Amino acid sequence: MTVSSVVGNATASRGLEVAVANLQEYCNELENRLLDRFDAASQRRELSTMAECAKILSQFNRGTSAMQHYVGLLPMFDLEVMNADTRLVLGDPGSQPSPSNVASGLSSLYEEITETVRKEAATIMAVFPSPDDVMSILVQRVLEDRVPKLLEKLLMKPSLVNPPSMEEGGLILYLRMLAVGYEKTQELARDLRGVGCGDLDVEGLTESLFLPHKDIYIEYEQASLRQLYKAKMEELRAETQQSNESTGTIGRSKGASLASSHQQISVTVVTEFVRWNEEAISRCTLFSSQPATLAANVRAVFTCLLDQVSLYITEGLERARDSLTEAAALRERFVLGTSVSRRVAAAAASAAEAAAAAGESSFRSFMVAVQRCGSSVAIVQQYFANSISRLLLPLDGAHAAACEEMASAMSSAEGVAYKGLQQCIETVMAEVERLISAEQKATDYRSPDDGIAPDHRPTNACTRVVAYLSRVLEAAFTALEGLNKQAFLTELGNRLHKGLLNHWQKFTFNPSGGLRLKRDITEYGEFVRGFNAPSVDEKFELLGIMANVFIVAPESLSTLFEGTPSIRKDAQTFIQLREDYKSAKLAARLSSLWAGSS
Repeated sequence: MTVSSVVGNATASRGLEVAVANLQEYCNELENRLLDRFDAASQRRELSTMAECAKILSQFNRGTSAMQHYVGLLPMFDLEVMNADTRLVLGDPGSQPSPSNVASGLSSLYEEITETVRKEAATIMAVFPSPDDVMSILVQRVLEDRVPKLLEKLLMKPSLVNPPSMEEGGLILYLRMLAVGYEKTQELARDLRGVGCGDLDVEGLTESLFLPHKDIYIEYEQASLRQLYKAKMEELRAETQQSNESTGTIGRSKGASLASSHQQISVTVVTEFVRWNEEAISRCTLFSSQPATLAANVRAVFTCLLDQVSLYITEGLERARDSLTEAAALRERFVLGTSVSRRVAAAAASAAEAAAAAGESSFRSFMVAVQRCGSSVAIVQQYFANSISRLLLPLDGAHAAACEEMASAMSSAEGVAYKGLQQCIETVMAEVERLISAEQKATDYRSPDDGIAPDHRPTNACTRVVAYLSRVLEAAFTALEGLNKQAFLTELGNRLHKGLLNHWQKFTFNPSGGLRLKRDITEYGEFVRGFNAPSVDEKFELLGIMANVFIVAPESLSTLFEGTPSIRKDAQTFIQLREDYKSAKLAARLSSLWAGSS
């Protein structure tokens, strides 16, 4: 009884399985016949028949097969159509597509896709019981099949180890294509959302297409900026070399054009660096949806600009310093002893003139470099204030760190500028000393016609020196600003004072010569007043007072410095230069006076 019951149950179970299998086979056959009928009606655009089939098919797996079948057979997903997409966007095979052409091509293609989806939406609304589900499948197919196949060919990620050369477009071409592709595909996603796509996460699907590129995007941006800088420097070096080769040695024989052979800092080039950076920041903004991520990327890109500008202006200042060094070497070469023939002396004088011209040229060149350096730094600071600063605020510490990096980046250039300005002072003083040594005559301050109508004009040496200073310092007045200008002119004024003081100690003075010296001091003093350096003005005023030691009678010397005891030591030195110092026995007379008054 039990055995027969089990056998009966097994037989019934097998019978049920067969029945289910037969029913499933019938259903599949019915579904296929309905799909065939649906296809035939679709080709004839018989919407009522398509709708009837779709309604019945909705009972099979909620109509999924019908929906997918309909979308899969749409002509917009044919291989020929997708190959045409590539030709439209990228142009002929082997040609170098430009971002603007790609943008135009993508706009046309995506508009065409949107319009096709819109037309299909009307059919889907008329045919399917659940049109939103069909639209979701359709848009998903667009974003998972048609668009990716195009982006694969458009966005071929280059190697960072062996990047494409600038002749091939460089890394910047890939980044521009990526930005265009991303922007246009986002527009497509918004347009498709407007047409309708059910519950599909269009934005998330679109983002996923670009994740492989966005994950390490910032590394490509930094590498591209380095590549652009390297290419620009090579271009500038080639231009300088070509310019030097075309001019040859013409005009160089006298050393006046040493500075011209070096590449000068260009504000236009720095502006180009900033333009690259602005473009990179715009892509950061495009690709970085989170404010903190954007701030981190912006800081990384801005640091590239700081590195570029710092290196460029520092090297430019170093090149300008090289000119000053070369000019100094020329000066040293033509310093001769006193026991040389007249012909050798004449040749040396001519060479010294050439060295002086080289010094003046290199001085001007360095001042231009300093001015352009200052303008370049101002451009970067303005760019930071206008475009970078606000983007860094969402990330704690990013703004402060960027300010520190900016100060640090510019400090190397400041150090070179300081050294160069010291060399400029040396250059100016070397020429001042050359001029007064060559032009100052002993008779300027010890005229044989003492007592006759004195000459109230400054000496020729003084006139030459002031003319030289007026000419050469014009560049400094233009180039330097603020504290840098004040410090430079103060230092130069002090050096000029010291140099003149040492120079005059080589001469002997009679009263008329003292008046001539006083006129020279007045001339120098009026010139340095333009420095706006009170401490320098005071020194030249005291020089004018000390010059009186050559004019007054010996017996009046004791009262000369009653109001200004601070210059008594220098006055003692000056008094020893009086023509009558020995004959009037001034040493003995004054020693007791100084001792008594101290």
